Amino acid sequence: MAKVLIVDDAAFMRMMIKDILQKNNFEVVGEASNGIIAVEMYKKERPDVVTMDITMPDMDGIEAVKAIKAFDPSAKIIMCSAMGQQSMVMDAIKAGARDFIVKPFQADRVLEAINKVVNA
Repeated sequence: MAKVLIVDDAAFMRMMIKDILQKNNFEVVGEASNGIIAVEMYKKERPDVVTMDITMPDMDGIEAVKAIKAFDPSAKIIMCSAMGQQSMVMDAIKAGARDFIVKPFQADRVLEAINKVVNA
């Protein structure tokens, strides 16, 4: 069972992803509302995959990806972005993210991205 860390400043978005994952036999090992908490939780929990929002207070998703990848170069991170954030998604991919999913989340796309990254 793959362990997932969910990072998003919106509790509603975290709840949506958590619901999709738990219904499909993924273990959610933590939730973070900004990049600083995400990096700390990553170091503690060592999840198999992270879903990372781009736009967050204190430390955004791109900075958090860089920090996590500096700690663990093999980290598997999937970015979550709203429509129209293509340039930010490209920055995230350059920083080391493996894939991205667009909000509003569609369950099949979330699962496809996570399964692809976990099994890569």
